[in-house]
Amino acid sequence: MGDKGQTHPGAAGRAQAADHPRSVRNVVLVGHSGSGKTTLVEALALTAGAVNRAGRVEDGGTVSDYDEIEHRQQRSVQLSLVPVEWDGIKVNLLDTPGYADFVGELRAGLRAADAALFVVSASDGVDGSTRAVWEECAAVGMPRAIVVTHLEAARADFEEMTRSCAEAFGADDPDAVLPLYLPLHGPQASDGHAPVTGLIGLLSQKLFDYSTGERKESEPGAEQLPLIEEARNRLIEGIISESEDETLMDRYLGGEPVEVRTLIADLERAVARGAFFPVLAAAPAAGGARQGLGTVELLELITGGFPTPLEHETVRVTTVDGEPRELKPCDPDAPLVAEVVKTSSDPYVGRLSLIRVFSGTLRADQTVHVSGHGLADRGHEDHDVDERVGALSTPFGKQQRPVSHVIAGDLACVAKLSRAETGDTLSAKDDPLLMEPWQMPDPLLPLAIQAHSKPDEDKLSQGLSRLVAEDPTMRLEQNQDTHQVVLWCLGEAHADVALERLRSRYGVQVDVVPHRVPLRETFAHKSAGRGRHVKQSGGHGQFAICEIEVEPLPGGSGIEFVDKVVGGAVPRQFIPSVEKGVRAQAAKGIAAGHPLIDVRVTLLDGKAHSVDSSDAAFQTAGALALREAAAAARIHLLEPVAEVSVLIGDDFVGAVMSDLSGRRGRVLGTEQTPGGRTLIRAEVPEIEIGRYAIDLRSMTHGTARFSRRYVRHEPMPAQVAERVREEAHAVS
Repeated sequence: MGDKGQTHPGAAGRAQAADHPRSVRNVVLVGHSGSGKTTLVEALALTAGAVNRAGRVEDGGTVSDYDEIEHRQQRSVQLSLVPVEWDGIKVNLLDTPGYADFVGELRAGLRAADAALFVVSASDGVDGSTRAVWEECAAVGMPRAIVVTHLEAARADFEEMTRSCAEAFGADDPDAVLPLYLPLHGPQASDGHAPVTGLIGLLSQKLFDYSTGERKESEPGAEQLPLIEEARNRLIEGIISESEDETLMDRYLGGEPVEVRTLIADLERAVARGAFFPVLAAAPAAGGARQGLGTVELLELITGGFPTPLEHETVRVTTVDGEPRELKPCDPDAPLVAEVVKTSSDPYVGRLSLIRVFSGTLRADQTVHVSGHGLADRGHEDHDVDERVGALSTPFGKQQRPVSHVIAGDLACVAKLSRAETGDTLSAKDDPLLMEPWQMPDPLLPLAIQAHSKPDEDKLSQGLSRLVAEDPTMRLEQNQDTHQVVLWCLGEAHADVALERLRSRYGVQVDVVPHRVPLRETFAHKSAGRGRHVKQSGGHGQFAICEIEVEPLPGGSGIEFVDKVVGGAVPRQFIPSVEKGVRAQAAKGIAAGHPLIDVRVTLLDGKAHSVDSSDAAFQTAGALALREAAAAARIHLLEPVAEVSVLIGDDFVGAVMSDLSGRRGRVLGTEQTPGGRTLIRAEVPEIEIGRYAIDLRSMTHGTARFSRRYVRHEPMPAQVAERVREEAHAVS
């Protein structure tokens, strides 16, 4: 680990395929947007020798140039893998987006990793979404460390940031969140800020000077040792309290010295099992320097303290029929089980699938079985097919370096898996298996689109299917009621990226149109109607008369048809025709063009002609009778109502409940949940929550979560119904 007091002999450079799981570390970087995750990845790659200057890969391309869209928008929008090698260990760095709209990419990174680096900006602090991810990692016991960035910012304070991290992340044990180093400040600048030029190791009591751009080790001055004494003692006590040697604390408190080597070994074990969370500082190299502040220490922490894939908790695996299967953890010789962590399209090689192998060994040109997870509601159909694996490679920026195989615990890219989608399982074709899927956030922002032109219309279906194959957090809906194509997204930025990818990757230009909520109509009271369809134009005429009565039914009853004809006024063979005509007209709507529901239609009487009556004539008469009954009645416009569950911090309860009331919502109740959060349940008309995903995020600074489910249709208030009718009339 970086506090061993030794200068690292040098970087090993660009990582190839690993030869054993114990020589792999899979690390995901987590943090809010702008915290410096991608910059840190570049700095680590530079220190490890994988790039020859900041952001530049040795054989072309850039580390951060993962996606043309994110380059233009100046934000990371997708999961990216940067493998480097340090001290004989392959380190797979998984850079995740910090923006809330791309939480699906974050969850994919968490699934593929064995440990997490939480990147926190010294100028911004810890936000609520980062706390939420920390809690998720804690729930599954994922080892974590904290990296403080942006120490060059004015008023940046490492010690204060460390205390903030202990408060935010160390609720159960603040003494488990402690720094391994203290920053060494250079001369004070004119603005009063003293830049960080080096680090002092608390365990080794060594000084690591980065002021020249290369890490230089020396002994601290006598005046510096008292400054670190308190922090060093607290760190030692924190490590010993997590030691597996129960006698160590008593010996230490009794005045017996503890060797640094013993402390480092205990520290590494505590970090690996997720019981201790060290805090480090890092900054990119300045000018042409190769080593950024703290990057050597961070790489040594990753390789020495983070767990190998062998220690990863085994993911639940079943056969495709659901029968549980037991597998040895991360065994390269066991049956193949791999998962598609991410799917993307490359303009030169086509579809690329980033996979993590959990068991067995995947080889190039191998035939595998691809099992889908059943996200049909999001446009991902079930599938169980055999596919031939194309070329295997390790990615770096825009480059792909071929490898012959990928062992359990490692990550790589697979080319041209045409049927595999994100979240799918790859297994041996003669032993198909299925991994338990990871939790996907539910997309709750609707984006209604239509093709811009006829050529776009021809390409739209294929473009959308490819888009949702890449992103399981996106749901594609072909609404049968409104006849709209709707992309359900996680937020505005998510929607913007989807539209840009449709245009730039798949050549499909679309227009965004107002999203329509599926409304319904019903009768407010009982009414009667007479349908008369009589025509004579030579040859057989058309003759059908029917009289009906319509009455409202309770919600959820649908359309009920009752025959009360006596004396054969309507011949038996034509009664189904009347019902067919009534139901066809109900589906079209009777007032504003929305389907009619929750009524009983009773056929009371009618007339027929022995020659001119027909099935078609009585269908028409039934439809006419329903329209006449509607003209004589007051028609309710029904709107869908959803049950909304909002999980928020206690500070936002008042604002959220007030906002729900302003949306015509009815609060059903509240309840306290662990962690000082409140769950609010309310029923809200769906027409009022089209943009709730955006508004709630703004209202709660991105810390809230909500879900929704349809419960029923109910009458819309008269003034709202009138406004909807006017808007519909204006559009038509």
